[in-house]
Amino acid sequence: MATQKKIVLDFEAALAHLRDDSTEPSAAALGALTGANKNDARTFAQTWAGLAVERRRRVAQMLVTRAEENFELDFTPLFRQMFTDTDPRVRVAAIEGLWEDEDAALVKAFIIFLQKDPDPRVRAAAADALGRFVLLAEYGHVPESVGATAADALLKTIRSEREERTVLYRSVEAFAYSSAPLVREVIRAAYADDDAEMRASALVAMGHSADEHWSATLADELESDDARMRFNAVRAVGELEDQTAVPRLIALLDDSDREVQTAAIAALGQIGGKPAQNALNRVAESDDEVLSDLAKEALQELNFAANSDLLLFDVDADDDLVDDEDEDE
Repeated sequence: MATQKKIVLDFEAALAHLRDDSTEPSAAALGALTGANKNDARTFAQTWAGLAVERRRRVAQMLVTRAEENFELDFTPLFRQMFTDTDPRVRVAAIEGLWEDEDAALVKAFIIFLQKDPDPRVRAAAADALGRFVLLAEYGHVPESVGATAADALLKTIRSEREERTVLYRSVEAFAYSSAPLVREVIRAAYADDDAEMRASALVAMGHSADEHWSATLADELESDDARMRFNAVRAVGELEDQTAVPRLIALLDDSDREVQTAAIAALGQIGGKPAQNALNRVAESDDEVLSDLAKEALQELNFAANSDLLLFDVDADDDLVDDEDEDE
């Protein structure tokens, strides 16, 4: 009977596993790289520099995936070490891997990537990352000045006459998180563009803007002959939580395009309400296993949100009772 290899549990052993290019990178070994301190990060950088480019690409993407699947895993110091990697695909993974990092100092690094990296894929990833900081500033999680700096860099890119289209698409989508009045003008120009991909990005931007001004435009695009436009419009009305779109979203559950169907399920889960819930229940009970599972997940999120609202209501109600009792005393 063959014996299984022992699961790697410590940082040094995980690095040794990375150096062994005769084996496929192990998810268990990569998990052992979590929580690296400064010394660990330096040691990792030395190991990383000696790996072949294909292995670096593979490991970088696996680290991103593992971090997304398990919120307890933290590879932040390692992703930062990858910023200087010579391979653009690794740099993209490094930027994407920091999707939960709210360190405002990252904005400067992402702006440098956006403005100076030679690869458009990296610049596009940096635009996405800057959009997150624009949104964080809108929610008050980082200073307004940080969000403004990120938004200014994105707007400068949008106005560039030499930037590649892929980077422009992502910059428009990211800039739309800003509450600046100029956002409507940027989205309007993108929607009027001759480039179909830019028009599709305009729909994404409408959803990011949280601006009900775009509801009528998105309603029209839900009827588009272009599946990509329908897909982006569905996601946008979900973000806007547009109740008026629910009947059309329910109809799109039978759309000819699979991605539109799945997006409609997610949007109904975001918007909620009795009609949306009833439609999701019907899909959850259907014979289509994929759509059924997605509908069940959407219903779970709806129930969680409803319970959270009830909890907040109960807390507020208790607070009122306490206040009343204090007043009686």
